[in-house]
Amino acid sequence: MAKFDLDSVDGVYYDVLKEIGNIGAGNAATALAQMLGTKVDMKVPKVELLDFGKVGAAMGGEEQIMAGVYLAVEGDITGSIMFLLEENSARVLVSRLMGMPFAPDAPFGEMEKSALNEIGNIITGSYLSSLSSLTNLTILATVPDLSIDMAAAILSVPAIEFGAVGDKILLIQTAFSDDVELNGYFILVPDLKSYDTLLTSLGL
Repeated sequence: MAKFDLDSVDGVYYDVLKEIGNIGAGNAATALAQMLGTKVDMKVPKVELLDFGKVGAAMGGEEQIMAGVYLAVEGDITGSIMFLLEENSARVLVSRLMGMPFAPDAPFGEMEKSALNEIGNIITGSYLSSLSSLTNLTILATVPDLSIDMAAAILSVPAIEFGAVGDKILLIQTAFSDDVELNGYFILVPDLKSYDTLLTSLGL
């Protein structure tokens, strides 16, 4: 039986989970800056422990269109990670990465989707790499899967995993910016045994 329970997390565990979020999001900002070839500032991430049913609302509403990249996590911990971008932020990133004019209403074609997939892959990869360095654990990710849809539809994909972990999940919201603010969200969902592994590796 796993010792850790997100429904009854105490202050020490929560602080550690927040610090993992801070470090991961910071490394993601660095990766984004390298990708775009420009300075990228990052606001201190907002970390919340939420009921699963409230996650969509916390990201601006369940009907908001978002780009979400989903990857399964393997190795010393198992579970999944999601990185979600608000639609406008996704369009800005794609236009800058591809060196094209910003087109707020243009559909996402195959090239744009491929660019978004790569953005999500690099950002989540840097996040998991920082987590691996912090814990000395082997943490691997599978091939990313991109979805552009309403937040509720994207979140329905890993909903079964969330339910297996508990009624609450850890949502990490961060804003990257050069001259335009880009709002992104990380959702890291290890299984309960993996939470124990993560926290034990940090001496807790």
